[in-house]
Amino acid sequence: MKKFRWGIIGTGKIAHTFAEALAGCEDAELCAVASRTLGKAQKFAEKFGFAKAYGSYQELADDADVDVVYIATPMASHYGDSIMCLNSGKNVLCEKTIALNAGQFEKVLSLAKEKNLFFMEAMWMKCRPVYLNMMEWIKSGKIGTPKYIKADFSNYILYDPNDRLFRLDCGGGALLDLGVYPLTLADAIFGTPDEIISTAYIGSDGVDLHNTIQLRYNDGRFASMDNGFEIQLSNNAIISGTEGYITLGRWFHCTCESALYSKDGKLIEKYDHDNDINGYEYEIREVQRCLEAGLKESPLVPHSDTMRVMKLMDECRRQWNMKFDGE
Repeated sequence: MKKFRWGIIGTGKIAHTFAEALAGCEDAELCAVASRTLGKAQKFAEKFGFAKAYGSYQELADDADVDVVYIATPMASHYGDSIMCLNSGKNVLCEKTIALNAGQFEKVLSLAKEKNLFFMEAMWMKCRPVYLNMMEWIKSGKIGTPKYIKADFSNYILYDPNDRLFRLDCGGGALLDLGVYPLTLADAIFGTPDEIISTAYIGSDGVDLHNTIQLRYNDGRFASMDNGFEIQLSNNAIISGTEGYITLGRWFHCTCESALYSKDGKLIEKYDHDNDINGYEYEIREVQRCLEAGLKESPLVPHSDTMRVMKLMDECRRQWNMKFDGE
């Protein structure tokens, strides 16, 4: 496989984790990093071994040496940064949640198609071995017909009015930051629901601090999830079917272990897979595999899946009367 020259926009916590994985992928070349200040970019580049550092995102987008850009900026910036990179002819892996709403995402997809470029949401869960094995268990009928999903993602996070998670202008709130994972899991297994029942506690800053969502289907299937910043949950998941059930360990979205049980609760099989690096390497490899094959979207994280989840989140926020700045 050829070497792919990566650029990273943003130098926050998740960018550090991604860069650590990128540095461990032998087919990835650490080409450039950009921050809002040159000093931060230079410090990041020195730490991980990037060849270039830029003090503006546009400079990186304009760098002809960069093949693909990973966007690790705050949620509200994803749309604009994606448009900027695509307009500059760059393939893009954009951190979730991909945009603030489905309308923004539709514009991104339209531009990617017009420019004939690769675009993918960084839904790393869908590229991980445990997730892929779980989907294979389901597709092969190991639990019969899936009927019920319970998946939570709630962490206690100390309130900070300056933290992007609590800022409406940054696209904050539990739904887009955490709820996207249980919704993505439910969508991958069940598809679009016939009814969404949701409620949320909206804090004084205008973002959802906790939400509860149920997806209901006319044939009796349903999915239930709790997401938030105010309480700590175990953050595991269960997928139950007519012939058995699957459990995904603590932090279901990035767990290294899962188990398959019969309908009477007997353990049938366990699947464990430790990360090769830190877990982000799997989405990096998937992007590079797609680029090598000339694909414009990933079959593991297709645009249609991301769009369905965006529409689910739009409907939840409509029910809560929660709008981001500029909507």
